[in-house]
Amino acid sequence: MPVEYIYNTSFSLKNEPLISSWINNVVVSEKHVLGNLVYAFFNDEDLRKINIKHLKQDSYTDVISFDSSESGKINGNIGISVDRVKENAIKYKSSFETELYRVMVHGLLHFLGYNDKTKKEKVRIRTAENRKLKMFHVKQ
Repeated sequence: MPVEYIYNTSFSLKNEPLISSWINNVVVSEKHVLGNLVYAFFNDEDLRKINIKHLKQDSYTDVISFDSSESGKINGNIGISVDRVKENAIKYKSSFETELYRVMVHGLLHFLGYNDKTKKEKVRIRTAENRKLKMFHVKQ
């Protein structure tokens, strides 16, 4: 299966096939092909350790993406902090599911050519997130 889910916490997705289909549709909507994509779910501390080890950043984050795509075929690993998603859902007055799907698609968008370093890039990726969430029928 092109989308794999790894759970390093007690959390698990409720409908993997539906989410996998949505992820594939997002990739196709950007004119790419889905290869192998892994979503791994962690607690805050474990994702922070990965952030330190691989990106040399000692900070908490909601998502980390490791892109190994080639020639339009999307491959990579996306690590998500379930703790951070819960906190952000409260902070942004969103449901946990909406925030989770936003973070999932945010990580994927990095593989599809989107960045978020500048203000302009942040607006562009947020706009894309909103479009892709609508593909999953998530209220924003």
